[in-house]
Amino acid sequence: MNKHFSCEKIRYEGPTSKNPLAFKHYDADALIDGKPMKEHLRFAGAYWHVMRNALSDPFGVGTAHMPWDDGSDSVENALRRVDVFFEFLDILGMEYYCWHDRDIAPELGDLSASNKALDAVVARLKEKQAETGVKLLWGTACLFNHPRYAQGASTSPDLNVYAYAAAQVKKAMECTKELDGRGYTFWGGREGYATLLNTDMKREMDHMAAFLHMAVDHAKKIGFDGPFYIEPKPREPTTHQYDSDAAACLNFLREYGLMDKFRLNIETNHATLAGHSMEHELTVAANAGMLGSIDANRGDPLIGWDTDQFPTDIYQTTQVMLVVLGMGGFTTGGLNFDAKRRRESHEPLDLIHAHIGGMDTFARGLKIADAIRRDGRLAEIVQQRYAGFGDELGKKIESGQCSFDELERFALANGEPALDSGRQEMLENLINEFI
Repeated sequence: MNKHFSCEKIRYEGPTSKNPLAFKHYDADALIDGKPMKEHLRFAGAYWHVMRNALSDPFGVGTAHMPWDDGSDSVENALRRVDVFFEFLDILGMEYYCWHDRDIAPELGDLSASNKALDAVVARLKEKQAETGVKLLWGTACLFNHPRYAQGASTSPDLNVYAYAAAQVKKAMECTKELDGRGYTFWGGREGYATLLNTDMKREMDHMAAFLHMAVDHAKKIGFDGPFYIEPKPREPTTHQYDSDAAACLNFLREYGLMDKFRLNIETNHATLAGHSMEHELTVAANAGMLGSIDANRGDPLIGWDTDQFPTDIYQTTQVMLVVLGMGGFTTGGLNFDAKRRRESHEPLDLIHAHIGGMDTFARGLKIADAIRRDGRLAEIVQQRYAGFGDELGKKIESGQCSFDELERFALANGEPALDSGRQEMLENLINEFI
C-alpha cells in the first residue's frame, strides 16, 4: 500500500474485471499497429490539477483533502508535493507530466525570490525524473493567475507587465530545458480583451507576436529545440481571446511568420467553448501538419465555462484517436490530463479513480480507432466520394493548373450533375459496429 493514496499500483485486469482500481482496457505494453499502447497515448499527469486544485468554484471554497500539503508558500511544502506527485504517477504507470511554473513552486515577494524557489523545486524534479524515468511532456508559465496579469501578459497595455511576463517565460523555458522537456506551451489565458472600447487590437497582437519571436530567439540561445505549442481557447476569462480556435491560431502564426516554430495543443473543452467539436479542431490542426499535443478532458454542454471534466465519452476518444493515428501518431506531444475531479470527489483516492477512467476511455478509443482503420470500409467510402478528382480534370484542379474556362466547357458538355448520397446515417451505423 502506498503512503498517500490508499491503493496499490494499478494493474491491467481486462474487460471482465469488476475491480474499480484496475485498468479494464489500458494495457500499457499491448501492441496496437506495431507500437505499445503507452506510446500511442503518451499519458501525462497535470501537476496543477493533481497537486494544486483545491476544488473550489465561484460559489464555494475548496473541498479537496490534501493531507501532505500544509497550505503554506514555503519551498519545503513545494518539495513535499513533488514526492507525492511522483508517487501518484507511479501508481498509474504514467510516464509523462506537465506543469506551470507557479504550480510547482511558490510565487514569492519578488521575481528573484520566485526564481530561486523554482530552481530548488526543479532540482528535486530532476532527481525524481532520473530516479523513475518519468519525462516532462511540456512546461509553461502561469501568466493569468496573478493580479498583475488582469489585463493580459504579452498583450498587456502596461510595459512593466509585458517585461515581467517575458522574464517569467524566460525562466520557465530554461527550467523546461533543464528538465529535458519535450515541448513548451503558451496558453494565453488572458491574452484578449473584455471590451474593444479600450483596446488597440492590432497593437496587442503585434506585441504578442514580438513576444513569441523573442521566445524563439531565446530557445536558440539556450539550445532548447522545442517545439512550442499554442493552446487555442475562445473566451473565459476574457470576452474574446486572440487564440480563439485552431484556425485563428494558424492564421496568426502564418501572418507573423511563426509557422515553422509552433504546433497546436488542442483541448476538448476549449473546442466546445469555441462552438466546435474536438474532431473538428484536431482535423484543422492535423490537416495543416500542426497538431502537436492534446489536453484530454471534456466539457459540459449545459455549462458555458471550462469545466475540465475527465474524458468518459468513447465516441469522442475514438474520434480523437482516428485523427492521431491518421497523422502517424504523436512525436513530442501526448495526452495531458488537464482534467479535475468534481467538487464532491474530494478524497485523494478519487484522483486515482478519475485517471483510471480517463486512461481506459482513451485506450478503448485507440482500440476502436485501430479496428476501424484496419477494417478499411470508412476510408474506402471517403475515398470513393471524391473519386472524380482522381480523373485527369480533377488532378488539374488539385494541382492548380485548371481554369474557369475549362470547367465551363466541362459543365456544358456534361449537363446537370447527378449527386450521390453522402450516406451519413450508414456511416454512423458503421462506427457503431465497432463501439
